[in-house]
Amino acid sequence: MAPFYADSALKQLKPMPEFKKVFMAMPKEKQNEVHRLCQDAAMSKPHAEFCADVNALAGS
Repeated sequence: MAPFYADSALKQLKPMPEFKKVFMAMPKEKQNEVHRLCQDAAMSKPHAEFCADVNALAGS
């Protein structure tokens, strides 16, 4: 998850244009896996902001 964050503490997500660049550089299978994980309530709740960005990029 580190490439999506602007800081080493993984608290501040990169701005959407940079977030999108990282997401789109991932293989499609990995994009789908991350999107699937964000559909799981247990995963999406603690990572709500991250998953909101992933869902926006994945077309949810």
